[in-house]
Amino acid sequence: MAANPPGDISDAKFLTVAEVAAMMRVSKMTVYRLVHNGDLAAVRVGRSFRVREEDANEYIRRSFYDAG
Repeated sequence: MAANPPGDISDAKFLTVAEVAAMMRVSKMTVYRLVHNGDLAAVRVGRSFRVREEDANEYIRRSFYDAG
């Protein structure tokens, strides 16, 4: 079976803002700020946003820093 072409999102899992907030242990307003500032990619569906799980995980990976 052929692999999905690059950029294909047919297998993507989309999360609500509330699910992303719970995953990151922050408020929904923080997630909205990240989306509106362009720091976290999201898709607008009607009046709400959906974030690909992969994008949320990538944001967390990029946000780690060495404090020591």
